[in-house]
Amino acid sequence: MTMKFAFLSGGFLGFALVTVAGFTAGRSADLVLRDAALACLIGALVLRWFWSVVIRAFADAIEQRRREAVAAQEAQAAARAVPVGPAGSSSVSTRLR
Repeated sequence: MTMKFAFLSGGFLGFALVTVAGFTAGRSADLVLRDAALACLIGALVLRWFWSVVIRAFADAIEQRRREAVAAQEAQAAARAVPVGPAGSSSVSTRLR
């Protein structure tokens, strides 16, 4: 969903909700359409803001998972790089004998 679609959807949703609510309440058409036009603008701006917050949250989550994956790979590389001593030098192997 693009920002343009979010903006248009928010505007339509605001307009539709206020129009239905206004006519249901028995208000005159000129007042209902004026309020619906304002709701269209406000709904578009609010949904645009909300969508940018959602996109930013997704981007942050992806970045965090990428950092965790890199840290896990570095930990695996560090574990493989630890030198293992001779078999006879371990205290466990001397206790078992």
